[in-house]
Amino acid sequence: MLASVMLSIALVAIDTTILATAVPSIVEDLGGFTQFPWLFSAYLLAQAVTTPIYGKLSDVVGRKPLMLLGIGLFVLGSVFCGLAWSMPALIAARAVQGLGAGAIQPASMTIMGDLYSVEERAVAQGYVASVWASAAVIGPTLGGLFAEHASWRWIFWINVPLGLVAAVVLLRSFKERPTEREGGRRPLDLAGSALLAGGAGLLLLGLLEGGVRWAWWSPAGVGVLGGAVVLLVAFVLVERRVPDPVLPLWVFRDRVLNAATLGSLVVGMAMLGVTSYVPVYAQRVLGAGAVTAGLAVAALAIGWPIAASTAGRFYLRVGFRPCLLAGALLGLAGTGILVAAGPESPVLQLALGCFLLGLGLGYVASPGIVAAQSVVTWQHRGVATGTNVFARSVGSAVGVAIFGAVANAVVATRLGREQAGSVDLDALPVGVLEPAVHAVFVAVAITAVALLVSGLVMPSGRLTERLREDDAQPAGASPSGGRDAVPTGE
Repeated sequence: MLASVMLSIALVAIDTTILATAVPSIVEDLGGFTQFPWLFSAYLLAQAVTTPIYGKLSDVVGRKPLMLLGIGLFVLGSVFCGLAWSMPALIAARAVQGLGAGAIQPASMTIMGDLYSVEERAVAQGYVASVWASAAVIGPTLGGLFAEHASWRWIFWINVPLGLVAAVVLLRSFKERPTEREGGRRPLDLAGSALLAGGAGLLLLGLLEGGVRWAWWSPAGVGVLGGAVVLLVAFVLVERRVPDPVLPLWVFRDRVLNAATLGSLVVGMAMLGVTSYVPVYAQRVLGAGAVTAGLAVAALAIGWPIAASTAGRFYLRVGFRPCLLAGALLGLAGTGILVAAGPESPVLQLALGCFLLGLGLGYVASPGIVAAQSVVTWQHRGVATGTNVFARSVGSAVGVAIFGAVANAVVATRLGREQAGSVDLDALPVGVLEPAVHAVFVAVAITAVALLVSGLVMPSGRLTERLREDDAQPAGASPSGGRDAVPTGE
């Protein structure tokens, strides 16, 4: 069963990294140079806005149907991508892929929460983290090989056999137990789902495109973000009244869930800042080659699975809070090393900073989601997982906005606001680029302080035996589940 989950996650993980190296070939074939950024934005938006909705649906109809739906949509989107005849058609097909990815991520992680005890889940999370680490290296390599020696369309065709194998293994190996929902099955919260998707979509769109396609204070910028606020306020009002909300508001009143959500949000921001700007700094400022620059940022992908696979022994022995705090300190150390880098620094310094940051994020993200899954019943585990995954997507979008604004501000100071516009880092002289990216590193380090806050929000104390006992019970066996099985000391 773990193999099916890992293969399903691999579809999403590799697809996240494989496309970038093939963009020149795609543009040369289909045209639409000004539209190609939407190949990424359409996918990310469709994935992010549907994640919390899929999380709720997995609690209503079960994990297996949602996982199969996600794989089916992803494969269907891949087929459409492979057949795309124009850039708009490819963008639309990428959105279909994103709809599938939005189901695969929370459903796969929820399945692990259902199948494995707290102790076993730590090891399983390490395997999943290794999938993402491998994808960071395999994805760009495959993308380049397909684009250069075959056709960029094979980037998408390769998903078809992988998705079919994952679906077959899931059908054969995963026997999901039906659960009794208290009070019977209630109607789906369609109004809440629509408001959440619309509000989250506009919020992410505004954060991703603000300062790029339109100015923050332009009518478009204000209108998009203002519309997001209106829809999200309406969403909260609706959720307070419906009997079975798509995103129950008690999720935001639980200390464990709040700590895990905050940690996931900051992880998304920090990852975005490092993976976007370290390669640029290594190549343009330090004069490293593309491969060396890629290896420097890949050190983050090495540190993460190491931390994820060893975190279980840590939090089972001393509790979740010390584990998160240790991760925060490692993250601060890593970002501190990046801040200390200068034009004469070796690339190894960037790699060391990324490695320590990867360790820190691994000690925050993996224990955080295990804690979130362990303090809710089966009937709410999908919601808890979907909220955690959604928070990381929002964090990435917030990171795009904040770090882009920081870099823009430095460039505007050096070149004047007229020439700054939207920053194209590759076109800047090194004397402007270096302080701009360095300022981003400082912003990432300041952001990493919030990891300490997430650790302090987490209840203190050791993991109780009650949590282990509740977590090991079959789905739906415990009337109260793990809601009262939190680390002591809250």
